[in-house]
Amino acid sequence: MLEVHIDGASAGNPGPSGAGITVKENGKVEHFSIPLGIMDNHEAEFTACKKALEICLEKKDELIWFRSDSQAVVHAIEKGYVRNNTYKQLLTDILNLTRQMDLFFIKWVPSKENKVADELARKAIHLN
Repeated sequence: MLEVHIDGASAGNPGPSGAGITVKENGKVEHFSIPLGIMDNHEAEFTACKKALEICLEKKDELIWFRSDSQAVVHAIEKGYVRNNTYKQLLTDILNLTRQMDLFFIKWVPSKENKVADELARKAIHLN
């Protein structure tokens, strides 16, 4: 099982953005800080989710458990729908990636439970 925490952040809205991802597998934790260029905060959140799914697919694990402090991302994935046209293609890409997995779960968590991913996302902003 892979336990994944994701977060996206922007310095400005829009502004330089980054994705923070932690992947825990068999007791080992990997950290990812991925610069995303210029985008708004929600776009950074969706993109962080997409990047994390791509990382997970490379690992070929059967059970993937995501945690995010973005209600927008979690609700969009659960409902399979997002109103804003800016995020529709990202959501489509995310849903297509989740269909390639045996079991995928996502859960909203409060920000205090997602601190490491948040720190990694903020670090990634400075890597742009």
